Amino acid sequence: MQTSYSVPEWYINEFNPLDYYHTYYATGQGVFVAEWTEFVLRNMHETFAPGGLKGDILIDFGAGPTIYHLLSACEVFNTIITSDFLAQNREQLEKWLRKDTDALDWTHVVRHVCDLEGDSNLEKKKETLRRKVIKVLKCDALAEKPYGAEPMPQADCITSCLCLEAPCKDLEAFTNILKKLKELLKPGGHVVIQSVLNCTFYYVGKKCFSCLSLTKDELEKAFKEAGYEIVKLKVIPRTEKLGIDISDYDSYYYVHARKPQKE
Repeated sequence: MQTSYSVPEWYINEFNPLDYYHTYYATGQGVFVAEWTEFVLRNMHETFAPGGLKGDILIDFGAGPTIYHLLSACEVFNTIITSDFLAQNREQLEKWLRKDTDALDWTHVVRHVCDLEGDSNLEKKKETLRRKVIKVLKCDALAEKPYGAEPMPQADCITSCLCLEAPCKDLEAFTNILKKLKELLKPGGHVVIQSVLNCTFYYVGKKCFSCLSLTKDELEKAFKEAGYEIVKLKVIPRTEKLGIDISDYDSYYYVHARKPQKE
């Protein structure tokens, strides 16, 4: 399926975070509930487990309305700054942090992470994340400075899930975003990116959005050209065919890379 490039205004006007949640994450119906969620949560669990990555400041770039990918990192970072381009997504993040009655329900995902960690205390996990997130900021991947005039601390780690391909028209744009993220890292800091490969479109409810289709080789090339040292690159094929008409990706990727101590 050929999908024309989705300009930022299309996202601003047409992206509905409730539709996104129900399309991909809602219990019993979301396309990502099984295979993708298991891939991401297990990778994050292994990345931030005892003896793994830890630090003071973590910046999460392009969260959408979601919090699931931060549930392991919140145990080993003192401060988390999360962010998204869309006001409607940031509103959903704030609702969850405030425990509003109409906030999106991530309990099923929290339970999964607690099972991985061998801890049954779901409420403790939720409160740990809520306590660690100190800001929900606007970010713009296409801007020269993704956080504008907002004073940003240098981070020990940056995370991003299912974000960077959405605003990009080509591999050069994707590489440029990686370069801008690297500027937000301390020397020796880490970036952990997870998303999908060979994807050209995805639906949110009845709205169709474009996606930059990347191969594994292109992904590796982008990180190297952006000046990172790749620590681990993992790709697994999509085996679930449910939802192939909702998004046409054929595999999932995990990249852990590092900003060199000296450049």
